[in-house]
Amino acid sequence: MAWKTLDDMELAGKRVLTRVDINVPMENGRVTDATRITRIVPTITDILAKGGTPILLAHFGRPKGNPNPEMSLSLIQPALEAALGRDVVFFERPSRADIDALPADTVVLVENTRFSAMEEANDPKMAEFLASLGDVFCNDAFSAAHRAHASTTGVAQLLPSCAGRLMEAELRALEKALGAPERPVVAVVGGAKVSTKLDLLSNLVEKVDILIIGGGMANTFLAAQGIDVGKSLCEHELADTARAIAEKAATTGCAILLPRDVVVARAFKEGAASEVVAAENCPADAMILDAGPDSVAHICQAFGQAKTLIWNGPLGAFEIPPFDAATNAAAAYAAGLSRAGKLVSVAGGGDTVAALNKADAAESFTYISTAGGAFLEWMEGKTLPGVAALG
Repeated sequence: MAWKTLDDMELAGKRVLTRVDINVPMENGRVTDATRITRIVPTITDILAKGGTPILLAHFGRPKGNPNPEMSLSLIQPALEAALGRDVVFFERPSRADIDALPADTVVLVENTRFSAMEEANDPKMAEFLASLGDVFCNDAFSAAHRAHASTTGVAQLLPSCAGRLMEAELRALEKALGAPERPVVAVVGGAKVSTKLDLLSNLVEKVDILIIGGGMANTFLAAQGIDVGKSLCEHELADTARAIAEKAATTGCAILLPRDVVVARAFKEGAASEVVAAENCPADAMILDAGPDSVAHICQAFGQAKTLIWNGPLGAFEIPPFDAATNAAAAYAAGLSRAGKLVSVAGGGDTVAALNKADAAESFTYISTAGGAFLEWMEGKTLPGVAALG
């Protein structure tokens, strides 16, 4: 791989500008999920162990280029200190002299990069200012790698650059899943709308052996085959697009699996009366809200044949029982294969992580990406500017 890691850099006595993602959820002034904070700890620890001073750059929320006290990274400081087990020095706008005056083993946190409109504009002046604070640039924010911002690509072009431990792990996992995977490769793509994942589906039918389509997206593909999906969520206007993707899959040798049976209900609410019917027998007054048990058996059979699994999106309306059954069962089966060493399983995307956590399957997957947009764009085959800048 073209990019360097922390192992390739001489960091002793160096100020290491480190782009991280600590854009975490908060409630009443407290961090409610510190996952993103704990995942950057190895990078910070390694920089300190190599004699470097980590200077953390990050965004928080959507301040739209203006300072907003509710989105200050000072609010994250206590959770960061707890995760690291040490003090963190916070600066609103440091100078190089400020940083050089600190002991070498200090961890520095700089205020929200998005408090300036120059960040998202990738303004060279902001990149130059940030670069002046450090000697080396380390990008550990894969989740922001699909954005060409001053703190992701601008700085990387001005300083010797490398990937942090989390970025390195993401890139290696994705390379193993899509770049040079062990075959057969199976992909699960779910979610509400085909329109949000057109590029993804088009790329995957060229890369994988079996494509399992679930969620509301599956309804659009069923409807494109002339199946009446009743009152289900469905993008009827994309029937031609769905057929074109199916035709492309046929030419590339990718098998598309759609639900054989479905769980239908007349109301979308917890505990709603539901029944299992064949996919082509959805009642006109009902909605398809999950894949049925025969579909799950078929999906698990595909998993059993696979060596590599890529998962993005749930198979049904997983937020509301009993319409989480298909996602839970399929995820548990994939988790078991992964634990047994029979399957390399990589998953990502907000809903996906939530669904796999709900199914108690996430910990057994080979790799779970916390990135949303960047994970999707990588799967779509797009070049990520934050990664390209490290080359």
